[in-house]
Amino acid sequence: MEPERERVERHPKKGRKRRRAPNKLVGAAEAMRARWNLEERQPEAKRARLSTILFAENCEVTHGQLCELLNWCQLFHQNHLNNVVVFVLKGMSQLHFYRFYMEFGFLRKTFRHKFRLPPPSSNFLSDIIGLQKKQTTMNLPRMMEGSLPSASLKVSVNLQNDPIIQKYGSKKVGLTRCLLTKEEMKTFHFPLQSFSDCENFVPGTKCSGSVADNSPLFGLDCEMCLTSKGRELTHISLVAEGGCCVMDELVKPDNKILDYLTSFSGITKKILNPVTTKLKDVQRQLKALLPPDAVLVGHSLDLDLRALKMIHPYVIDTSLLYVREPGRRFKLKFLAKAILGKDIQCPDRLGHDATEDARTTLELAQYFLKYGPKEIAELNLEALASDQELQATGQQPRNTTEVVQQPNTSVLECLDSMGQKLLFLARDTDASELSASRNCHIIKCLSNKEVLEQARAEIPLFPFSIVQFSFEPLSHSLTEEMNKRMRVKWTEMSTVYAGPFSKNCNLESLKRLCKSCGPVQSITLVLETHQPHLCIQYEVLEAAQLAIETLDGILVEGTCIKVQRPVTELTLDCDNLVDELERDSENRGTIYLSGVSETFKEHLLQQPSLFLGLEALILPKDLKSGKQKKYCFLKFKTFGSAQMALDILTGKGWKLKGKHPLTPRHLHAWLRGLPPESRRPPGLRVIPPAPEQQALQTLKVDHPKTAAWRWGRKIGKLYHSLCPGTLCLILLPGTKSTHGSLSGLGLMGIKDEEESTPNTSSFLQDLALLCRSWEPGARTEKLNLGSAT
Repeated sequence: MEPERERVERHPKKGRKRRRAPNKLVGAAEAMRARWNLEERQPEAKRARLSTILFAENCEVTHGQLCELLNWCQLFHQNHLNNVVVFVLKGMSQLHFYRFYMEFGFLRKTFRHKFRLPPPSSNFLSDIIGLQKKQTTMNLPRMMEGSLPSASLKVSVNLQNDPIIQKYGSKKVGLTRCLLTKEEMKTFHFPLQSFSDCENFVPGTKCSGSVADNSPLFGLDCEMCLTSKGRELTHISLVAEGGCCVMDELVKPDNKILDYLTSFSGITKKILNPVTTKLKDVQRQLKALLPPDAVLVGHSLDLDLRALKMIHPYVIDTSLLYVREPGRRFKLKFLAKAILGKDIQCPDRLGHDATEDARTTLELAQYFLKYGPKEIAELNLEALASDQELQATGQQPRNTTEVVQQPNTSVLECLDSMGQKLLFLARDTDASELSASRNCHIIKCLSNKEVLEQARAEIPLFPFSIVQFSFEPLSHSLTEEMNKRMRVKWTEMSTVYAGPFSKNCNLESLKRLCKSCGPVQSITLVLETHQPHLCIQYEVLEAAQLAIETLDGILVEGTCIKVQRPVTELTLDCDNLVDELERDSENRGTIYLSGVSETFKEHLLQQPSLFLGLEALILPKDLKSGKQKKYCFLKFKTFGSAQMALDILTGKGWKLKGKHPLTPRHLHAWLRGLPPESRRPPGLRVIPPAPEQQALQTLKVDHPKTAAWRWGRKIGKLYHSLCPGTLCLILLPGTKSTHGSLSGLGLMGIKDEEESTPNTSSFLQDLALLCRSWEPGARTEKLNLGSAT
């Protein structure tokens, strides 16, 4: 049973003007700013740094994306990058990293950005270097400058890699091809009859008509305010083909307004006071206006339809029509300028013009239908957006006009054109993949130790280096057993026992108490003991740990209860592992909150600058119902900002519980994807097979556990010898064989990269919100403030 949602309502004091945010959130913001003691700071020296938020959805990066690393990884001050070094730990996978997590101490503490890799192909090195791929414009490290008039590398644009071409092909498409499918509508959480939270929604037309390529298009845009029940409609505009506005209505919400969101909606209390039109009136008008085969066009149209409480089967969403890389969308303002040459949502205007936005979405859909995917792909929208982002941060945009057509240009050829070569260091048997390339300086070594020694001397001489260490993989049977125990271990770590309770205890109140720490997978009543206990399996490790930290030792109906994990051979080191997970560099600057209400989430989405340094709000969703769960993750620029927000939000006056997170996003996605049959009841023994027991006891030099400890330290020493401004990647490629495959893992960081100091003037510019779930199959969307319109 879900705990009751907390409603956040704030009432202004008499005689005072209402603030734009609830008093408690404003008070939290003021407390945080006071603690920061904001003073004018001297501008810090520019150094290359990676964006805090790099990866969307399940944090998986393909080999092709890895090949185009310097394009998509959001590298700020790229001209301050000195060189790139890639360490490949051949034979290792994500499973190895988390099975020997304690041994990989240096890597997990140093590299903040971690991502999953698909299992390797037979040409892994060729894939990540791009021997067979065309590249888009890419800035190489500044030590290459001088060989060409521009630091930008002139390479070709391969339209086949453009997301729009990949989805629609290169030929013109009809209207029906642009409609979202039912599966897409379900994925992107459009209101559907099958969703439990859409029971009271109305159909958008009188009856369902069959849609065709000549069906009428209608541009739709809605503006909302924030009420005690969440977002509610305040303004709707409907534009027909030809640009005529057929409906433009202000709407008075049914519930008490907490925030008019004037900066986006343009609505104020004075404007809305005389309005008598209600949502049901708008629904009736729409039903009368729209023909049965009407196609609605909008930008992030799911939000508009939910505000209208309306279900409509035929929709074109321009934020999804103009496809971007997974997990990201172009803003309407950007598309209007880049495609139509129009300036909308001007900063000197109060709020957005709903009619203008509705007309713009309609024109964008018509443009797509008229000119086709190929012409749009040739505009290179991704490069234009990247340049715009660079300009917003005060950096010099790349010269995209210098892109020229050079078929089959690879990274090696690009380096050669600038008088440079790629350094490849590996054992003799591993150098065959690149041996045919004349642009690669290959040094063959007899052992991993020799690779390490050569790397110290050679890396400073090359702008791009690949250093590969090779390790003997475990047998298939041992790998499978290790995989099984890892899954079971995580389940046991996420399970707690609580009790004792009285025999006539209120089970419903106990369930609510357990769920206050986070989402629950199952709750079982244990009657084997003198007094009842509960076995609670949580969905996330953070919830289990929070239950231990906050519920252990409290009084429940006069009895002091104990909350603890099951003790098995797999959880003996659990306390140490939890401590290390909390110190993982990827979890730095993030907090986990449980018990969050819808109103609280809405205010963070609409007023992100309330907390200094807030960069992302991650809202997990239930994959079956589509509802957002009652916990979230807040990601800040610095650990200090996160700690201050945690102190405030878990203090007095808030019904929230929270802590620093334990599960990196990519690992959470992997764990959530485990098949149910791989789980087992707590306490069931899983003893390693005799061969692995012997291997673990003798700790042979080539055993992965020993290799993780020894080579993690050695790579750490080599890393410290690199010059500042070196982009460093650690790749555990994974394994692939006839017996099965293991996904890989990547770690990325820049030597001497520092967390940027929070700056109140740049919060809104740097903000990126992950508004959807990061569970497998759910949408994770990276949006700038106000991008819903």
